[in-house]
Amino acid sequence: MFDVYPLYDIDIVKAEGSYVWDSNGTKYLDMYGGHAVISVGHTNPHYVEMVTDQIKNIGFYSNSVIISQQKELAEKLGRLSGKEKYQLFLCNSGAEANENALKLASFYNGRKKVIAFDKAFHGRTSLAVAVTDNPGIVAPVNKTDNVIFLPLNDKNALEKAFAENEICAVITEGIQGVGGIRVADDDFLVKIRELCDRYDAVYIADSVQCGCGRSGKYFSHDWAGVDADIYTMAKGIGNGFPVGAIAISPKFEAKYGMLGTTFGGNHLACVAAIAVADEMLEKNLIRNAEEMGDYLMSELKKIPGIKDVRGKGLMIGIEMDYDTAALRKKLLFEEKIFVGSAGNKNVIRLLPALNITKEHADTFLNAFRKLLTE
Repeated sequence: MFDVYPLYDIDIVKAEGSYVWDSNGTKYLDMYGGHAVISVGHTNPHYVEMVTDQIKNIGFYSNSVIISQQKELAEKLGRLSGKEKYQLFLCNSGAEANENALKLASFYNGRKKVIAFDKAFHGRTSLAVAVTDNPGIVAPVNKTDNVIFLPLNDKNALEKAFAENEICAVITEGIQGVGGIRVADDDFLVKIRELCDRYDAVYIADSVQCGCGRSGKYFSHDWAGVDADIYTMAKGIGNGFPVGAIAISPKFEAKYGMLGTTFGGNHLACVAAIAVADEMLEKNLIRNAEEMGDYLMSELKKIPGIKDVRGKGLMIGIEMDYDTAALRKKLLFEEKIFVGSAGNKNVIRLLPALNITKEHADTFLNAFRKLLTE
């Protein structure tokens, strides 16, 4: 394998709910969900049944024919998100979703300049990585003068950039994941909406990690009470199956050939996403994400030695005054709990399944208290 991933010496071979097991039979609590991908629990029974039944019939055909599951998925995502009037375009990943959103924005107003924000992460494909604030993963061929990076939550800098440039679009995460669980202020998101309306620019809400109900609303941007023009989705909508999507407001006119994909929206991908939507609707998992997130954050704020706790719902950052690598390894190898990192590795990132229980939360909290005391 091309050696680009630092790996833990753990071979995960089985999973159920919020637990995974390695090849030695060791059981771990998963408080990370594979980068916010596992939204309704590992090997969720309804999910497994629907995907299994579908593959027995047909797993794939191209978008040159009717795929009825696409319409069913669009209806259910509209109902879950409250964006019933939006249209859906399906692809395969979050990077593709952001790539297509930016392309659609440029088609809409014919402009090139895009505003993104410090510490943003929008993907690794050509244009998605160009609006990502991480020089280490931006190859020379990806660099462009069309991207303007601004400080997050700085309304004055935003106003100035619009006044001085012909802006095509603004792309922002409602909660920055890789950037350290930094939350966009409600009034800042309102200001983006106001300026995009004033200058006929496109507001792109990157909801790849902070969407799918993780924040306690379907899109974390909804906490600000305004609608974006395009929402990008992936990760949690497929619960492990590669699914990406963009929800597109009625202001955009579709044309044949404008966007396209080979694998996006195939039968199997749609059924995986439908199963996730079913579980979220039936079990009110968005509400559970809000309630369990409030509980975890309130309890974490009581623990001495933590610099800051921030986030919304089950997208939580625990900031320490030091690199958390050693602490994360102790959580994994001593307490058998998976967590993630963010920011400059001084932030522990929690992204558990949206159906976790208080028992799961307490298991993590007790282990974390123990290690900090030690």
